This record gives sequence, C-alpha cells and structure tokens, in this order.
Amino acid sequence: MQATHPTKTSVFSAAVIVAALGYFVDIYDLILFSIVRVKSLADLGVVDKAEVTNQGLFLINMQMGGMLLGGILWGILGDKKGRLSVLFGSILLYSLANLANGLVTSIDQYAWLRLIAGVGLAGELGAGITLVSESLPPEKRGYGTMVVATVGVSGAMLAYWVGEELGWRNAYFVGGGLGLALLLLRVSVFESGMFRQVQAQTSVSRGNFLSLFTHPARLGKYLRVLLIGVPLWFVVGILVTLAPEFGRALGLTGEVTAGLAVFWCYFGLVFGDFLSGTLSQLWRSRNRALQVFLVFCAALVAVYLFGIRGASPTAFYAVCFVLGLSVGFWALFVTVAAEQFGTNLRATVATTAPNFARGAVVGLVPAFKYLSGQLGFVPGAAVLGGATLLVAFWAVSTLPESYGKDLDYVEE
Repeated sequence: MQATHPTKTSVFSAAVIVAALGYFVDIYDLILFSIVRVKSLADLGVVDKAEVTNQGLFLINMQMGGMLLGGILWGILGDKKGRLSVLFGSILLYSLANLANGLVTSIDQYAWLRLIAGVGLAGELGAGITLVSESLPPEKRGYGTMVVATVGVSGAMLAYWVGEELGWRNAYFVGGGLGLALLLLRVSVFESGMFRQVQAQTSVSRGNFLSLFTHPARLGKYLRVLLIGVPLWFVVGILVTLAPEFGRALGLTGEVTAGLAVFWCYFGLVFGDFLSGTLSQLWRSRNRALQVFLVFCAALVAVYLFGIRGASPTAFYAVCFVLGLSVGFWALFVTVAAEQFGTNLRATVATTAPNFARGAVVGLVPAFKYLSGQLGFVPGAAVLGGATLLVAFWAVSTLPESYGKDLDYVEE
C-alpha cells in the first residue's frame, strides 16, 4: 500500500486542538457525577449514607455500562465511517444527554440518562487520539496526545468549580452547552489521510470488532492493552469516588468530600499526563514510561490506604493529588492502543480500549463489595488494587514497543 506519512503537521494543529477541547468537555461530563453525587441524590430524596453509597455505585455502573456499549458502537463506526463522524457524533450525544440530566426528578430517570451519556462519552477520546496519531509524524505523536490529555483532564477541575458554585443541575447544563458549542469547530478539522486511503480500498475489511477475537495473537495483544488502563479506574472509580467512605474508614480528623478528592486527583492527572507523555518521548519508549508510572501508582495506593490513617483532610487531599499524578498515563495508554493495530482496526481498538478499561468499574465495584465484606473496607481495596496493578505491569512488559512505529498499514 502506498504510504501516507504526515510530515509537517504541527503539534498544535486543528485536529489536536479540537481533540483536546473535546476531551476537556468529555472529562468534565464524565467526572461531574462523582462530584455532584451526594448533592444530587440528596435533592432526589436519598439522604441515608449507606443508600447514597449504594445508589451512587448503581448510577456509576449505569454510566460505565453505557460506555462499554458506546465503546463498541463508536469504535466500529470510527473505522467504517471515519474518525470525524465519531468525534463530533459522540460530542453531540453526550451534550444532549447531560442537558437532560439537569432536569431529572427521579433515580430511574437519572440512571437511564447516565447510561445514554455514557454511550456518548465513549467515543470522543478514542476518535480524537486516533485522528491525532494518524495526523502527526511518528516523532511528534506522543507530544500531540500529551497535549490532548493535559488539556482534557483539566476539565475535571472546571466540573468541580461549576458544581460547587452553580449547583448540580446548572453544572449539567454548562457541560451540555460546552459540548454543543464545540460542534462549531467541526469545519476546521479534516479527516485522517490514512483512513481515507484505506476507505478507498473496498477489499479491506474495516471496523470488524469480532476479528479481534478470531486471531489468537491479535486477541492476546488486545487483552493486554485493555488491562493497562484498569488501575486508573480502580483509583478514580473506587478510591477517589468513595473518598468520604474511605475517610471515615481511615479515621481522618475531619470529613472529606468526593468532589474535592476528584478535583485534586485530576489536578495531579494534568501533570501526570504531561510527564508520562514527555518521558515516553525522551526515553523513546512507551513501555518504560508506563512501567515506571505503574510502580509509582502502587506506592501511592499503599500510602493512601495505609499511610494516612488518622491524618487531616488536608493531608488526604495532598495524597489524592499525588495519587492522580501517579495514574497520569491515561493518554499514553490510549496512544499505545492506537499504535498497536492497523488503520482498519485502529479506531475500534483506540475507542473500545479506554471504555472497556473505564467499564471495568462495573466489575471492580462488585469485586470491591465482596472483598471489603470478607476482609474489611481498606484491606479489600488493597487486595483489589494490588491485583489490578500486577496484571497491568505484566501486560505492559509483554507488549511490543510502539514508539516511532509506522502506522500506515492494515490488519489482514
């Protein structure tokens, strides 16, 4: 196949900027529920602490379930119809769903709208990273995806501020409005040249999700990619989202809120994504950077669970910040997913991988409930976190290095 290598595209091209802003709104909407969980449930009549926890986990599972479904849907469409159709289609869906979230009057409405929002939220990151990876030359790819992630994860901090200052309903309205405004930038972004070239070849099968499971070597590589992202969602979905519950279990000297814990965790993620992306470029190795961050994350999970018992809320939030820094390898993980597969399956993998990793919360929650019931709240979290980190480290260590890889090829 004739190569189509980008050579002069800037790291701050229209594709990178739009993908970064799209991820900013994506993260805003994705994290917003964790921030407004307690207040929104209280307004809907759920005030008992145990019930707030149970209903909160139920709604998170609905959102993450939607992301599992959306990951497959948008991934296939990304390889069949194009990266741009997914990038802007997903933004439209989650923006409308989040506007509707601001109008809910019951838990059932809330749950179904979180499911729909989850489907929408599933598409933006994978499509954006795929578009950026195919638009930039190999030596700039890591920097481009680093920009996307660094700008994107800061959306969580805006979500915290808006949720605190304007109330939970208005926070959903703001998120939906930001997404709709972003659609105006559609005219400035062009489709990937690599995709257009493969699209013109009618003999090439595109977006065949099942083909990931029919080739043993391809399946093994895909499963290892998925496992790399699970520790981040153990940290965000369990440790940080349930910060008030962990605060009580750890005997902190004052109450902590999930919203502020999420804020500090994602503030750390901003720096972590910048650092992991930069190191992967300087070391010329995605795998080495991921291994270092996984070890760093293991150390911080241990500090969170065993090193701050009886500490102040201020110390707890400081640990949340560094914990966020340690899991700041999210965009690097999605970049690796995109670089491991050919153009005809790249969007499918780059979109399903982060959503299956996010959706792992659906399995992590019952696993945590079981382990915490058997071992206790903190020891149960330690066992679950240790298992996810060990498996992720193994997965990284056995994947082929993808730094500088030529992406202009197809999976046969």
